Amino acid sequence: ILIEPDKAGCDREKLRMELEEENIESRPLWKPMHLQPVFSSYPALVTGISEALFEKGLCLPSGSNLSSKDKDRILAAFGGIFMDEG
Repeated sequence: ILIEPDKAGCDREKLRMELEEENIESRPLWKPMHLQPVFSSYPALVTGISEALFEKGLCLPSGSNLSSKDKDRILAAFGGIFMDEG
Protein backbone atom coordinates (compact mmCIF):
# COMPACT_ATOMS: atom_id res chain seq x y z
CA ILE A 1 0.00 0.00 0.00
CA LEU A 2 1.01 3.64 -0.34
CA ILE A 3 0.67 5.82 2.72
CA GLU A 4 -0.04 9.49 2.06
CA PRO A 5 0.83 11.07 5.44
CA ASP A 6 -1.36 14.12 4.93
CA LYS A 7 -4.38 11.89 4.22
CA ALA A 8 -3.61 8.97 6.54
CA GLY A 9 -2.51 10.98 9.57
CA CYS A 10 0.67 8.93 9.86
CA ASP A 11 3.67 8.00 7.76
CA ARG A 12 4.77 4.59 6.53
CA GLU A 13 7.15 3.96 9.43
CA LYS A 14 4.61 4.86 12.11
CA LEU A 15 2.08 2.51 10.53
CA ARG A 16 4.71 -0.24 10.28
CA MET A 17 5.54 0.11 13.97
CA GLU A 18 1.86 0.11 14.98
CA LEU A 19 1.30 -3.08 13.00
CA GLU A 20 4.39 -4.57 14.65
CA GLU A 21 2.83 -3.87 18.07
CA GLU A 22 -0.07 -6.08 16.90
CA ASN A 23 2.46 -8.77 15.85
CA ILE A 24 1.70 -8.12 12.18
CA GLU A 25 4.80 -8.12 10.02
CA SER A 26 5.13 -5.55 7.26
CA ARG A 27 8.12 -3.94 5.59
CA PRO A 28 8.99 -0.95 3.44
CA LEU A 29 9.10 -1.46 -0.30
CA TRP A 30 12.52 -2.48 -1.57
CA LYS A 31 15.05 0.34 -1.65
CA PRO A 32 15.63 1.51 -5.23
CA MET A 33 18.78 -0.01 -6.68
CA HIS A 34 20.37 3.34 -7.49
CA LEU A 35 20.23 4.24 -3.77
CA GLN A 36 22.01 1.08 -2.66
CA PRO A 37 25.74 1.54 -1.97
CA VAL A 38 26.80 -1.36 -4.18
CA PHE A 39 25.33 0.43 -7.21
CA SER A 40 26.37 4.00 -6.32
CA SER A 41 29.06 4.21 -9.00
CA TYR A 42 26.77 3.07 -11.82
CA PRO A 43 24.73 5.42 -14.00
CA ALA A 44 21.05 5.63 -13.20
CA LEU A 45 18.07 7.06 -15.02
CA VAL A 46 15.81 8.35 -12.27
CA THR A 47 12.54 10.25 -12.28
CA GLY A 48 11.79 10.36 -8.55
CA ILE A 49 9.03 7.76 -8.79
CA SER A 50 11.00 4.92 -7.19
CA GLU A 51 12.11 7.17 -4.32
CA ALA A 52 8.52 8.28 -3.68
CA LEU A 53 7.28 4.69 -3.71
CA PHE A 54 10.07 3.69 -1.31
CA GLU A 55 9.17 6.50 1.10
CA LYS A 56 5.42 5.85 1.05
CA GLY A 57 5.15 2.14 0.23
CA LEU A 58 4.52 -0.61 2.74
CA CYS A 59 4.36 -4.33 1.96
CA LEU A 60 1.63 -6.04 3.94
CA PRO A 61 1.34 -9.71 4.83
CA SER A 62 0.33 -11.68 1.76
CA GLY A 63 0.42 -15.17 0.48
CA SER A 64 -1.74 -18.16 -0.15
CA ASN A 65 -1.24 -19.34 3.44
CA LEU A 66 -3.10 -16.38 5.01
CA SER A 67 -6.30 -17.66 6.54
CA SER A 68 -9.55 -15.72 6.73
CA LYS A 69 -8.85 -15.30 10.43
CA ASP A 70 -5.42 -13.77 9.65
CA LYS A 71 -6.96 -11.38 7.12
CA ASP A 72 -9.66 -10.35 9.59
CA ARG A 73 -7.01 -9.67 12.26
CA ILE A 74 -4.99 -7.50 9.87
CA LEU A 75 -8.10 -5.59 8.83
CA ALA A 76 -9.09 -5.10 12.47
CA ALA A 77 -5.61 -3.75 13.26
CA PHE A 78 -5.95 -1.20 10.46
CA GLY A 79 -9.34 -0.19 11.78
CA GLY A 80 -7.92 0.26 15.25
CA ILE A 81 -4.96 2.28 14.04
CA PHE A 82 -6.94 4.64 11.84
CA MET A 83 -9.87 4.97 14.25
CA ASP A 84 -7.39 6.05 16.95
CA GLU A 85 -6.00 8.69 14.56
CA GLY A 86 -9.32 10.41 13.90
